[in-house]
Amino acid sequence: MSHEPTIRLTVAQAVVKFLSSQYSVLDDDRQRFIPAAAGIFGHGNVAGFSQAFSQYADDLPFIQGRNEQSLAHAGSALAKASGRRQTLAVTASIGPGAMNLVTAAALATVNRLPLFLLPGDTYATRRQGPVLQELENPQDPNLTVNDSFRPVSAFFDRITRPEQLITALPKAFRVLANPAETGAVVLSLPQDIQSHAYDFPVSLFRERDWPIRRTIPQPSDIEQAVSVLASAKKPLIIAGGGVHYSEAREALAAFAESTGIPVAETFGGKGAALTDADWVLGGIGLEGNPATNRLVAQADVIVSIGTRLTDFATGSQTMFKNPDVRFVSINIAELDAIKQGAVAMLSDAKLGIEALSQQLSDYSVPGDWTAEVASQKAEWAPQRSQALDPDTAFDKHAPEHAALGIPDTDATVTQGQLIGLLQEHAQPGDTLIAAAGGPPGDLLKVWDATDDRRCHLEFGFSCMGYEIPAGIGVRLADPESTGRVSVFIGDGTFLMNPTEILTAAQEHLDITYVISENHGFQVIRRLQMMKYGEQFGNDFRYRDEEDTARLSGDYLHVDLGEIASGLGAKTIRATSVDEIRAALNDTRDVHGPVAIVVPTIPLVDLPGSGVFWDVAPAEVAEQEWVSGLRADYEKGLEDQKWHV
Repeated sequence: MSHEPTIRLTVAQAVVKFLSSQYSVLDDDRQRFIPAAAGIFGHGNVAGFSQAFSQYADDLPFIQGRNEQSLAHAGSALAKASGRRQTLAVTASIGPGAMNLVTAAALATVNRLPLFLLPGDTYATRRQGPVLQELENPQDPNLTVNDSFRPVSAFFDRITRPEQLITALPKAFRVLANPAETGAVVLSLPQDIQSHAYDFPVSLFRERDWPIRRTIPQPSDIEQAVSVLASAKKPLIIAGGGVHYSEAREALAAFAESTGIPVAETFGGKGAALTDADWVLGGIGLEGNPATNRLVAQADVIVSIGTRLTDFATGSQTMFKNPDVRFVSINIAELDAIKQGAVAMLSDAKLGIEALSQQLSDYSVPGDWTAEVASQKAEWAPQRSQALDPDTAFDKHAPEHAALGIPDTDATVTQGQLIGLLQEHAQPGDTLIAAAGGPPGDLLKVWDATDDRRCHLEFGFSCMGYEIPAGIGVRLADPESTGRVSVFIGDGTFLMNPTEILTAAQEHLDITYVISENHGFQVIRRLQMMKYGEQFGNDFRYRDEEDTARLSGDYLHVDLGEIASGLGAKTIRATSVDEIRAALNDTRDVHGPVAIVVPTIPLVDLPGSGVFWDVAPAEVAEQEWVSGLRADYEKGLEDQKWHV
C-alpha cells in the first residue's frame, strides 16, 4: 500500500508555505495571488507566525506596519488596483491586534475585494485560561472576540486542529478567487495551535492555479435585455467597478461608440471610459455632476453594469424620474443583478457587454437623445472649468460669498482649484487615490480619468484611514510603473491615520500625499448645515475658555508638514498657485514618500449635484430653523420610488 509523502510543519509554517504557492489566473494572465505578507507581531502570533514568516521570507516578503487595519487596507487597495488578482496576507496578534482588522475586513467584503487575514486567537487547549486578552463568556466558552469577523467576512474558519488546514486553505482560496463571493477571508488561529506540528501531505504545497472565472450570459437573458434596449429612446449606462475588474473598458467603449448610449460612472466605476468622447458623462448620483443626473432623470432604460447601485448612485431611490423607466443589469452577483426590478443578465461585464453589442449592432440612439446629451454636457463644461480654474483668484471677501462666512486663513486656493492643478499635472499612468470625506466626491464629480489618468476611489465603505495605506497597495500592484501614485486627502482623515507614511519610507515606495488643509471634517460640516443648520463638532477648534460647551475658539495649531516629515516624507507647504505647481513638478521624480500640504479655503464647495439623499433632520427640535429643514426633507421623499 503506497502512502503519500508528507512534510512535518507547524500550522503557521504550513499556512505560509501554502500562501507562497498560490496563483490567480484571469484569461492568460498568471500572477502570485499573495505576493507579500504584512503584519504586526504580539504575544498571540509572535511564536508561531513570526518564526514561519522568517523561515520563508525568501518566498514570501514580509512588510512591517504601524497599524493592523492600515496593512489590511493596503491589501484591499492592492486587490482593487490589480483587478482582484492579488492581495496581501495580514497577520495580527490576539485581542486588540485582531480587532484592528475588523474594519478592514468589512471594507474588503463590502467592496467585493479579496483580502486574506490571519488573526491570532486565544488558546484552544484552555488549560492556561483565562489568558491575556481573552473574552470570557459564561454562556459560550468557545466564543472569542474573533467571532466579530463572522458578519463582515466572506469566509471565516477557526483552526483548532492542524489537519483542518488541508481542507480550510483550498476553501479559503476558492472564495478569494470567486468574483461573485470574494471579500475578506479570515483564518482565526489560536495562539497555541500556530506552533503545533503535523505531517502534512506534500501535495498541499504544490503550485496551484485559481482561475478567476468569467460568468457566461445565458441566451434567454441576452434576448430579454436586447428586447428592452432595442425599443429604448433615451437609454443610459451606469458603469461600476465590475467594468474594471473584468477588463471591459474597451468593450464598453466600442458598445457606446457604436450605439451612442451615454455612460455614467459610479465611484467604483470611475475611469471606465477610456477616452473623452461624446458619450462620456462622468460621475453619477449624490456626488456626481448635475448634467449626468439630469440625463438620468430623463432616461427610459438604465443599463447598470458591475455596480451595487447604492444610495449615492440612486439618490436614495429618487433619481430615476421617468415614469416609464426600465432597467437592465449585467452583474456576476445575482443579488445585484435583480436590483431595481431589472432584466438581469447574470454575466461577467466584458462578456455581457460583448453579447449586447453583437445583438444590437444595428441599434443607435435617436438623434434627439444625442442632442440632449450634448446640450447637458455643454451646460456643465464651463461650470466645471470655472470651479477648477486655478488662475482666476477666488475672492473670499466678494459680496456673493458673504453668506458662506468664510474664515480668515492663509489659504488662497479652493479645494476645487487644487484639483484643477492636480488634473493639469496628471499624466497617463498616474493614479490619484481618495476615500472618505470631500475628496472622493469632488473627484467623482470633476476628475477626468480618461487617457489612463487613473482615479482609485474607495467609497463602498467610505472608510477614513484607507487612503494613506492604499498608496502602498497601489504601488505594490505595479512596482515597475513610472506613473505617479498620489493620495489626495483632507486634514481630518490625514490626522486620523498618517503612520503608514513611515511604512512607505521603510519600503522605499514612491508615493505623494497631497493634503488639503481646510481645518475640519468639512464634508460632514456641509451635510450638518443642510440637515441641522448649525455647525457643531466638525471644525478643528480649541474649546472656548468662556463658552466651554462649544469648540468655538481659534483653529487648532497643527503642523501637518512636521508630522509627515517626522514619518519620513519630503515635505513642502505650498500656498499659492505657483508654489503648488512648482511642488508638483519638482517632486515628480523624487524617490520615496512626498507630502505636499496645501491650505484650502474652508466652506467653498464644488457646484451641487441636484440630488436628494435620505438623511433625516430631527422631527422635533428646540431650534426653530430645524422644522424648515425637516419640511424640505419630507418634500424630497415624495420623489422616492422603489422599482421592482
